[in-house]
Amino acid sequence: MQPVELLAPAGDLECLETAIYFGADAVYVGGPKLQLRAANVGFMMETLACAVQTAHRAGRKLYVAVNSFAANEDISEAEPYARELFDLGVDAVIISDIGVMAEFKKAAPALPIHVSTQANCYAAARVYHALGASRIVLAREMTLDAIAELRARVPDDLELEAFVHGAMCMAYSGRCMISAYLTGRSANRGACAQPCRWRYALSEETRPGEYFPVLEDAHGMTILSSRDLCAVSFLDKLATAGVTSFKIEGRMKSPYYVATVVNVYRRALDALARGETPDQAFLMKELGAASHRPFSRGFYFGEIPFESAAGDGYVQDCIFAGVVRAAESGRITFEQRNRIRTGDRLEVLSPVLSNVHFTVGSMIAPNGSTTDDARLPSGLYSTDCPLPLSPGDILRIRRSENVHNGRKCRF
Repeated sequence: MQPVELLAPAGDLECLETAIYFGADAVYVGGPKLQLRAANVGFMMETLACAVQTAHRAGRKLYVAVNSFAANEDISEAEPYARELFDLGVDAVIISDIGVMAEFKKAAPALPIHVSTQANCYAAARVYHALGASRIVLAREMTLDAIAELRARVPDDLELEAFVHGAMCMAYSGRCMISAYLTGRSANRGACAQPCRWRYALSEETRPGEYFPVLEDAHGMTILSSRDLCAVSFLDKLATAGVTSFKIEGRMKSPYYVATVVNVYRRALDALARGETPDQAFLMKELGAASHRPFSRGFYFGEIPFESAAGDGYVQDCIFAGVVRAAESGRITFEQRNRIRTGDRLEVLSPVLSNVHFTVGSMIAPNGSTTDDARLPSGLYSTDCPLPLSPGDILRIRRSENVHNGRKCRF
């Protein structure tokens, strides 16, 4: 398989560093303006400058999402923002709004533009290319056949990017208005309240005030809530269709989620590049270790067969326990993220190690005392470890295997 780009999300500098450590070729982030996660994960200009430097030191690329649909009052911000981002050295901007695209092209003509998830036919792709786009992010509704046809009908220098993993909005690549209608918070301007994941009931017009639940399972009913996309089993088919950048969704996700998913897709792509068949059983077990809704292949193979709604419950097989910050001479120092106790069986998530674990002995607490219970949030603890770990490796606890006093723990 020809080389492709693995593109990871980051909502903060820790996620950025994690994505790079676990093998992302490029990382996309949001800045302080005109992006669809504005209230939660927007980098300020100072941290954005640090993000660019961090990515470039590692030989990776950094893209900035400028993907909100602009209102009249937003347009005046576009030109100065374009020049600021160009001066910082970002490798590309991801834009949805054609007006914002025009303003950016005028203010910083050398800044590459990627068009965000709106191009779903070759005619539209050609127009965006003519306007100066160097890449399009394919609409989630496209099939593999449609992608291959688009690839054959657009200029060779127009890159194709596609989502391969993560949450799918029930509007997919459309412009959802539900949040704006119900709450006044526009999903298209970075303020979605996610009403598709709320629980709903039916009412009948002659019975005002009487509501009938639509039961789906023990957790209730969220009929608009879609499943999570997972394309790890057919990355080769996407590459054959012409996709050269494989994008993971999740700028609001934790470093643990980013590490888990990037690690899986890095291993899968590396195996394909070597001409090997990825170990799907191992990869799916790894993906199950991070929080997710039921998986779907999306529209890549045509119309989605009947799938029940995802519901509001996320599942994950492992708990994010800590991050290794130092390792030498059979001993590690880790930053605690969830409670760890002596006797816990800790699995290691690493870009170079697989299927390794160790049992925790006594630990040294931040105050220098010996302890059997690490429960200070973000506290630095040290313990013996027989494995050759490295700073950045992640410690996790598998729910089904961890036992205390003969009983399975509840997390």
